[in-house]
Amino acid sequence: MKRTHIKIGLLHHTGGGNLGDDATMSVVVRNIRRRWPQTDITAFSMNPVDTKKKHGIPSYPIRRHIWAIGYGSTPKNSDPNSKLGLRGWLKTTSNPLIRLARAVFGELAFLTASFRTLRSFDLLVVSGGGQLTERSGPWSFPYAIFTWVLMAKAAGIKCIFLNVGAGPLKHPLSKLFVTRALFAADYVSFRDEPSQLLARSIGFTGKSEVCMDSVYDLEVSPPNAALFKREHPVVGIAPMPYPFCDPREHSSNHQGIYEDYLAKLAIFASSLAQQSYSLKLFGSDTGADPSAIEDFRSILQNRYSVSIPQSKPMHSVGELLAEMSAMHFVVTCRFHGVVFAHLLNKPVLAISHHPKVANLMNALGLSQYCVDIQTFDPAQLTDAFASLVRNADQVKNQMTAKLAGYQSELTAQFDDLFPRNVQKTRVPQATPHRLSGTPYC
Repeated sequence: MKRTHIKIGLLHHTGGGNLGDDATMSVVVRNIRRRWPQTDITAFSMNPVDTKKKHGIPSYPIRRHIWAIGYGSTPKNSDPNSKLGLRGWLKTTSNPLIRLARAVFGELAFLTASFRTLRSFDLLVVSGGGQLTERSGPWSFPYAIFTWVLMAKAAGIKCIFLNVGAGPLKHPLSKLFVTRALFAADYVSFRDEPSQLLARSIGFTGKSEVCMDSVYDLEVSPPNAALFKREHPVVGIAPMPYPFCDPREHSSNHQGIYEDYLAKLAIFASSLAQQSYSLKLFGSDTGADPSAIEDFRSILQNRYSVSIPQSKPMHSVGELLAEMSAMHFVVTCRFHGVVFAHLLNKPVLAISHHPKVANLMNALGLSQYCVDIQTFDPAQLTDAFASLVRNADQVKNQMTAKLAGYQSELTAQFDDLFPRNVQKTRVPQATPHRLSGTPYC
């Protein structure tokens, strides 16, 4: 199988606006092309139009119901005559038996078409991010991952899981889908040890590696030194729509939890304004975060008379990094918000909405600068930030050393998976020695 004929499919639940997912896709595409420049790369995503536009590669849907920016379903074109006759009734009726049959036949038709597309490929890569999660239930991410891996194996295609995150996985069906998919893969690597341990706890006993999130190999331009000639240091704050981002974790009182969390964050932010810090609001999810940013801006204005100008909308990873480059400190709730701050060597304070965020901060040796989104109080956040400012130089030096190690190990991993000057694809088995001496890769 000569390299000029290799076709690689990258599967990722991207397309709702999460710039961390877009960065993951960019890194994987760049690393493969750098080693195998003649390879044909195609994406399988939740928003093929957006993925093709951002990454310049062909794209197909992972599931029947695709996303728009913001994670809503893309509206279907309506036929003015669709409600006429038996066919129109079958398409629109709410009869439960008809709906079930319609869903089953629709899914079978989608999987058949997807298999026909997939069988021409040589390798399927589940390309990082938090793919092994049951957000929205077992029939969302777990089912989609399972069916695509199953189709790949049925077509004789090699399949790898590349630095994926796992959790939560609580439903028995989610656990079944995920373990079966992992067992079927030719190579598995997780982005952190807790994800690997979770996979083991639900029954996956195959070989696996641990290697840091692929976004750590993103190419980042150094910040312009002129941006820091300011009288007041800039603190970037990135609120998120918690808990609406994962309502399954909170069955009731979503609005109350959301308002309480923003209120506490606003007390902290207003105290920074009183200390003459300049505040900048931003988000790393262009679909979900803008509404939370505006709610937070309104609270600061109405309750504390703290006025923060609106920022221009950011639609790409490059625009986000350019915005963050002008910040001296970063306060973020999102996993890739921490990663982006780390890439830019910005001292970061994390408000953890998911164990993955706390796990990442712990891996960086910055757990003292991480608070839980459910239990933190403004005084705790203020004290943690004050400590971060006092120890900023030490934190930056520590982040620099960690980043160099992560990038070196990611380079080695991509070299192993996509070796230069080799005429055949090679998917190596996980080697235990790669895990020794360091918790990440």
